[in-house]
Amino acid sequence: MCTPAENKPEEAEKLLKKSNEAKGCAYPPGCKNAVGAALLTEDGKTFTGCSIENSTPCLSACAECVAVWKAVSEGCTKFKSLAVCSDKKDYTPCGGCRQVLREFGDKTEIHMQLDGKAKTMTIAELLPMSTGGEAK
Repeated sequence: MCTPAENKPEEAEKLLKKSNEAKGCAYPPGCKNAVGAALLTEDGKTFTGCSIENSTPCLSACAECVAVWKAVSEGCTKFKSLAVCSDKKDYTPCGGCRQVLREFGDKTEIHMQLDGKAKTMTIAELLPMSTGGEAK
């Protein structure tokens, strides 16, 4: 189980718990690495996502993107933070997920496991010198 980052314990704890619950719904038959994500919007709504593999790799979906797509499909495009949990000891969002999140701003905080410890970084830190749509 992921543990919360020290600088945002309550928010991270709640999101990490939800991401762990979402991880239970993951479908990872190939890589065997279940991933869960929980996305908190600026208006306080939470959207979860899980990794969904497909035998055609380009049709697979990362947990982070599933959470973002669910939020956007319900009209939410202002994100505060996202927590991700994986069966692996260390996990950070992939480059594609970082860019999807960056589309909606560079200040979203990401709670994750890195080097065996809880870590919180912004999208700007995870994807420096990037551009996005700055959704309204």
